[in-house]
Amino acid sequence: MTNDFADLNLRPELVQAVAELGYTQPTPVQSRLIPLMLSGRDVIAQSQTGTGKTAAFGLPILNTLIPGQRQVQALVVTPTRELAMQVSEAFLGYSSQSGARVMAVYGGQPYGRPKQRLKSGVDILVGTPGRLLDLIRQKVLDLSAVRTVVLDEADEMLSMGFIEDIETILAETPGKRQTALFSATLPKAIRKLADQYMDAPESITIEQNQMTVEAIEQRYYLVNQKDKLAALTRIFEFEEITSALIFTRTRATSSELANKLTVRGFPAEALNGDLTQDARIRVLSRFRENQMNVLVATDVAARGLDIDDISHVFNFDLPTDSEAFVHRVGRTGRAGKSGIAISLVTPSERGRLKQIETYTNQKLQRAMLPTEKDILEYRESQLITKMKMWLDRDRAKREQEIVEELITSGYDPVKIAAAAMKMARSQEKQRPIAQISEVTMSSRKGPKDGYRKNGSPSKGGGRKKDYGSGSDSHESGMVRLSLGRGKKHGVRPNDIVGMIASNAQIPGYTIGKIVIRDQHTLVDIPEEYVETVLSKTGNYNFRDQRNIDLKRAN
Repeated sequence: MTNDFADLNLRPELVQAVAELGYTQPTPVQSRLIPLMLSGRDVIAQSQTGTGKTAAFGLPILNTLIPGQRQVQALVVTPTRELAMQVSEAFLGYSSQSGARVMAVYGGQPYGRPKQRLKSGVDILVGTPGRLLDLIRQKVLDLSAVRTVVLDEADEMLSMGFIEDIETILAETPGKRQTALFSATLPKAIRKLADQYMDAPESITIEQNQMTVEAIEQRYYLVNQKDKLAALTRIFEFEEITSALIFTRTRATSSELANKLTVRGFPAEALNGDLTQDARIRVLSRFRENQMNVLVATDVAARGLDIDDISHVFNFDLPTDSEAFVHRVGRTGRAGKSGIAISLVTPSERGRLKQIETYTNQKLQRAMLPTEKDILEYRESQLITKMKMWLDRDRAKREQEIVEELITSGYDPVKIAAAAMKMARSQEKQRPIAQISEVTMSSRKGPKDGYRKNGSPSKGGGRKKDYGSGSDSHESGMVRLSLGRGKKHGVRPNDIVGMIASNAQIPGYTIGKIVIRDQHTLVDIPEEYVETVLSKTGNYNFRDQRNIDLKRAN
């Protein structure tokens, strides 16, 4: 295994670009995959997020690009909009010295600019299945010159019902092409896809690193989605936090959370893909030098982050796979020091938490959030501790003179001290203790009848129940929404899952029952995601049908 990118037969400008990004040596998946892809072989890579797989397929693609072509040379298919943007941003970073033309396309994005850019010429196209199909059907996207296809997070695309769409897209590409498939797991449907569309692929598996947890205390708090910020600020009040790294699922959430924490008296900065390289360096410098001690980051932005003194890691959003969880938690407890990892888990994420516990072979301890009384008592104890410290130091000579002057003026010494403490506590008014609602437990394990997400009738249901058109869901913790398209518009279950998951940035597997009627569709959404899903109304579209109405069912 090579220890240097220069040993991988990459062009010098690519080696220089990765060096400027802070990549010191190839990861195992990069060392094994880059030579295979440079040789033109088809590859199946079983690898988790956080192992460096984007560079593993991105650098070989850039290495073999032919300059000046007007048609798409490489296609990367991803399950979500967020991942499409992350991958395209990574390509732009790798190609900083070569100027490759890279574009991301995804649902909710206006059609005008992508169409213009495709006509002008794009070298590398990254997109979600639904939007790619839309562009193909509109005869805007021509994939006849594609030489490399990458299917990223194939198992996630399977769970979201995209396999048929992927097959349609692959049929538009040349028969003689290089195909690379990345998947954390390899279920039967993924293997079938590989057998049908890949040519004698080389299979590699990157062993998952087991977690070293001896020095890391791990616990989780069960909270409703809307109460996560309140829960986080309560923990911040009650914990001795010297430096904290908070992980969120999206760039937008990282920026929003950093702003909200700062307003509440906990100065924080965001580290995400919106930052330029210079801005990233400045943020990390301030964090390392303790000019601010709270950093809110996405998984991609945290790549290459090497800081040994992080006391707390927070999973504000649980990652979609266990390997990413391992990488996150491993940011604390370094260099022989102890660390604390805290996860905020919603009722619908309990299944994912169990998967993480199975993978790490460790049971996470559930903890209870500090109550309002706990926090008020803690604040007072901290104030008394500080007062005693200053009394023991005896370094308040001028202040003592002021007190003596007030006493001479006739003020009671006890009341003077009380007023001084009142003034010292004035900043607490800027940190109101947010209320937290009772957690509603959901026992949902998936559809028991009706239709599954792949559109086939579920087993054991016999005659399907009539779910009606009411707002009540038949599963605890779910809310029923109505979509203004149905059978007459050609709607399929995987269209619904992909459209909502991609635009609202929620995990596709959390979406519940889908009932497709003639003119509209009913879909169950976990309660904690409802406001997020509804806030994207106006962005939902498929097959070039724009501004689809999505609202609570009557």
